[in-house]
Amino acid sequence: MTDLLPWPAIDTVLLDMDGTLLDLHFDNHFWLEYLPQRYAQCHGISLAMAKLELLPLFDAQRGRLSWYCLDYWTRELELPIREMKREIAHLIALRSGADDFLAALRLAGKRVALVTNAHPDSLSLKLERIELTPWFERIISAHEYGFPKEDQQFWHALQQDFGFDPANSLFIDDSLPILRSARHFGVAHLMAIREPDSRQGQRNTEEFIAVADYLDLIRSLA
Repeated sequence: MTDLLPWPAIDTVLLDMDGTLLDLHFDNHFWLEYLPQRYAQCHGISLAMAKLELLPLFDAQRGRLSWYCLDYWTRELELPIREMKREIAHLIALRSGADDFLAALRLAGKRVALVTNAHPDSLSLKLERIELTPWFERIISAHEYGFPKEDQQFWHALQQDFGFDPANSLFIDDSLPILRSARHFGVAHLMAIREPDSRQGQRNTEEFIAVADYLDLIRSLA
């Protein structure tokens, strides 16, 4: 499906981080396993009960900037979220071929920006572990704008700040709601990720073409 990308018409590439460049296993493990374990220990309850209490809290914030905000969850759960993330930072990993794809984009002369909903402290931790910074013209956290990528106001702020032309831009993200938000704003070229979490297998990306292997994108770009 990657041969459907009209590379000559694309001058800007906007890339998500978690699940797109980095394996989503770290985040899924943290929020769905590690944090519930610590929450259960803190409250003297079973892991199953902890998950029953936490999942509705997570669902209520999903799609909002607060869902991605370490300050919010530190206050709400009274747990040291930043320190806990650092405790399992060894699980942060680059998706296979992502660095080669970034190198190919540079060789092709594309403008490249990292646009993530990740909280700045989470972003900093990941950039400590994985050397991504040199590949990007800009690295932007949605927290700088006060709106998540799910919100149209994020895209308006990004356009004013970064000055990209939606008609000539490619956006790659593992979140289908976020891809739909970008499409609503007018971003012409959109691509999903077939397997954001290396431990969970491939998934249905519905109406979006998807990359399963960055090598395919590198070949089409070349």
